[in-house]
Amino acid sequence: MAVLRDRFLTNAWRWFVYGAMAFFVVNVFLIIASVVVSSLGTSWFTGWLPEGYTAKWYGAAWKEFQLYYVLIATVQITLAVVAISLMLGVPAAYVLARIDFRGKRLVLLTFLVPLLVPPITYGIPMATVLYQAGLGGTIWGVILANLVPSVPFVVLVMTPFIEQIDPRLESAARVFGASAFTTFLRILVPLLTPGILAAGILVLIRTISMFELTFLTAGPDSQTLIVALYYSVFAAGVRAQQSIDAMAVMYMVTTMTGLLIALRFVDPSQLVGRVDSKKASAT
Repeated sequence: MAVLRDRFLTNAWRWFVYGAMAFFVVNVFLIIASVVVSSLGTSWFTGWLPEGYTAKWYGAAWKEFQLYYVLIATVQITLAVVAISLMLGVPAAYVLARIDFRGKRLVLLTFLVPLLVPPITYGIPMATVLYQAGLGGTIWGVILANLVPSVPFVVLVMTPFIEQIDPRLESAARVFGASAFTTFLRILVPLLTPGILAAGILVLIRTISMFELTFLTAGPDSQTLIVALYYSVFAAGVRAQQSIDAMAVMYMVTTMTGLLIALRFVDPSQLVGRVDSKKASAT
């Protein structure tokens, strides 16, 4: 009797989890589908579907919201954040993966804080400091603000990749006379290329989707796509809903494309496997 009861509870819990997941996926799909259909609809006043379909709203959004300049600013900011984050984060991850030193846990905690704390909590005082320094409202101010969570993100992504590389490869290279720079360039970089690509793409996606820090520090000429989307929704004036939805579709496509590319190079289970291996070694 107890076995049947346990089996019933297990199956009931399993179907509950499956049902909750299906409900969530269906709702997300319907929300995205409604935005896509609206961006292609001529008018949508009655019924479940628009009266007709057209792609003119994408051209209207491109002209009305000056997306050419917005995309240029977005590309400049994201590429700068990715490049600087990798230059700072990869060496920091190497140090944390290879060297044990006093205060290492405190350093790791420091890297985790910007990722765990909501950006708005430290974004407001940081924006105040940037404006006082004359960097607020500029592209460099937006770049510096986005580096705060991006560099720790690179460190956390790259550390498992570096830990998987056998340190004896580096020792063998040094035995044969290779310098530290040559060892890093010819031994580590080829092995770390998938991780570097994944970290760079994930940072790019994070920067594109980072609203709070960019909104607080951006000026008229340094708005990314998500900030421009916010202003298009809440700024004064009457705008066609279809053109706003078209802009939202452009943003979704840009973000999802980068995410799919990143998943090509990184396995999300690596971090979980790293935690499980540490627990096993501890026991």
